[in-house]
Amino acid sequence: MPTATPGARDRILQTAHDLFYRDGIRATGIDRIIREASVTKVTFYRHFPAKDDLIRAFLDYRHQRWMAWFSQTLEQQTGEGKGLAEALAATLQNWFEDEAFRGCAFINSAVEMAEALPETLPIARAHKQAMVQCLAGYLPNNVSGRLRAEMLALVIDGAIVKAQRDGGGEEALLLLQAWLALLPAAAD
Repeated sequence: MPTATPGARDRILQTAHDLFYRDGIRATGIDRIIREASVTKVTFYRHFPAKDDLIRAFLDYRHQRWMAWFSQTLEQQTGEGKGLAEALAATLQNWFEDEAFRGCAFINSAVEMAEALPETLPIARAHKQAMVQCLAGYLPNNVSGRLRAEMLALVIDGAIVKAQRDGGGEEALLLLQAWLALLPAAAD
């Protein structure tokens, strides 16, 4: 059965996603997206009247895609009998080892675009809050569990930045695993 060709909007969004994530939002021009998505300028602007509209759509798309991957991978890892700490380390290792890994798109966009497009900050906060909620689902539903989820998210963000900065996640994962071993004592 033939696979349907993605529509113009989807091609634009996927192309922008790949370029924004790999090269940065500011470094990626509209003309390049139009060329690589194989659309006309008229088609592009019909779907995204301004680059800011495309940036917001990119962040929404990235959020949906990343959270689906994160929650499914974490669920799969814990379903294999791993504890939360081991499952988190395995999940992040999977991501850090991907050749397309360029850190967190939300941390990157908040740093890169905070002044030019301040609405990236609440979008980034909402993404990070969704990650905390996902983590909280594996912890007791009480104040201690919510605190532990926030702590996990903070350490995960640090590991992501370290893996991006260092060009690999091996050391970041070792440090993350060491910190996670301390988590139960730190949250009591």
